[in-house]
Amino acid sequence: MRFPETQLKVEHLAEPQLEFAFGQQSPHPKDGLFLYGPLAKAKKTKEIRVGVVGTPEGLAHFRSWSRSLLRSVEVPPPGKGEKADRLHLANFPGLEEAFGISFDPDECSVLSIPLADIDRATRVTNLNEAVDQVASLYIDRVQKYLRNEEKAIDVWVLVLPEIVYERCRPESRRTGLPLVKGEFGKKQKFRADLPLLSGAGIIDQSGERIFEDVPDFHRRIKAEFLRIAPTQLVRETTLAPGAFLNKAGYPIRNTQDAATTAWNLATGLYYKTQPKPPWRLAEVRQGVCYIGMVYKSLPNDPDGHSCCAAQMFLNEGDGVVFRGANGPWKTGDREFHLKPRAARELMELVLETYIETHGAPPAELFIHGQTTFNDEEWQGFVAAVPAETNLVGVRIRSTGGETKLFRDGDYPVLRGTALLLDDQTAYLWSSGYVPQLDTYIGPETPNPLHITVLRSRFAKPNILTVLQDIMGLTKINYNSCNFNDGLPVTVRFARMVGDVLTMGSAKGEEKQPFKFYV
Repeated sequence: MRFPETQLKVEHLAEPQLEFAFGQQSPHPKDGLFLYGPLAKAKKTKEIRVGVVGTPEGLAHFRSWSRSLLRSVEVPPPGKGEKADRLHLANFPGLEEAFGISFDPDECSVLSIPLADIDRATRVTNLNEAVDQVASLYIDRVQKYLRNEEKAIDVWVLVLPEIVYERCRPESRRTGLPLVKGEFGKKQKFRADLPLLSGAGIIDQSGERIFEDVPDFHRRIKAEFLRIAPTQLVRETTLAPGAFLNKAGYPIRNTQDAATTAWNLATGLYYKTQPKPPWRLAEVRQGVCYIGMVYKSLPNDPDGHSCCAAQMFLNEGDGVVFRGANGPWKTGDREFHLKPRAARELMELVLETYIETHGAPPAELFIHGQTTFNDEEWQGFVAAVPAETNLVGVRIRSTGGETKLFRDGDYPVLRGTALLLDDQTAYLWSSGYVPQLDTYIGPETPNPLHITVLRSRFAKPNILTVLQDIMGLTKINYNSCNFNDGLPVTVRFARMVGDVLTMGSAKGEEKQPFKFYV
């Protein structure tokens, strides 16, 4: 049923509450952590084991930053034209006070890499080879540590000099940079171009993997560490912006204030070292499972195949990533669809883990995608789901400037505003003015998400229930400590997860905690 244009309904959804220690609730992660502590707060402070890899200068910046993390970090005084009560900012009370964890900066396992070695590797003519050499400097140091040391590491922090960020991404421009010759020539990017073994008449495939992967340091590291431990990548300029100034005496890049940086990185450290996340949604309906579908075209694949995966999130908030089969899933410019067998097998992986955790299948299973679901793949999903589980397919799309809703006042539309087009379709403003923060954190008038309930095995759920669920899923990004994201976690990290899974070193990792990917 579509409502007549003159009767379009506008609803406002309440801000989802988060749960912290002792069952206490707050809509803001920072408030909840400051007042109550993390969800699984222990009686004693937990010491986490941190390994750090970087240049000597980067390691020094990390130690200095870590010492400040162990005490309070205040937000800077308001600048010209800013309000004194900037409610979106909050002083950081200290790692132990907020999260109940700690570590000794002088007792971390420290692995040093000379900056000159990194600089030379970034100058290798072929970008694929350059990224491989830089990543190998970090990976080899960690692998050597794991072979020779008995001390286990909970999380590896990789401190990156700015040249890694500038020179080791797919879009890196190294114009004017003196390059050095590597093992392979500039144009050797495919298997057929690799050198023959001397006198053997066969292809030497020892280095072919680096040409199959996208030349991206971040993706490569995340893929390699899927079988090692969670990682936290951080730029030296993030830890010590005042140490990197331009000729005018200003920092070479704009960074968040020190307190916000501390909140975000501390949240990541907690999430990646503890069995449970720092908070969870307080009012999630029991027996509900959310899945975000991930598709990514495989680089340099002659058959045009794609990788598929599913991100599963439960009411506890934490997630698991399941890798599905590679195949010809791309059917249009932006459309991906699985064959029935691949859809069934991927869903079976998800359900097996859910049942192991809860002892029974979910009552409702929502699949969040950014495209439609065709008949073949939907039947594959249904074939894997127990008879008592209602399977619901929801499409979530970001919109551009074609749809705007204006509010009479100084600030944009309220976050949580929903424009209902019919009983299956709506626009949802997941970003907007937040009264609690007395601000809208964004550069322009916010754009809504376009939400459509496409399919359902049984009766379709109420559209307001679907929208409220999505609102909640915008608040469980544990790689930062923001009030909310603009996208639900089921969709927000789909591209990042796909980027990692298409790397050659990620092959064989069918199931891993979500924390390994962010």
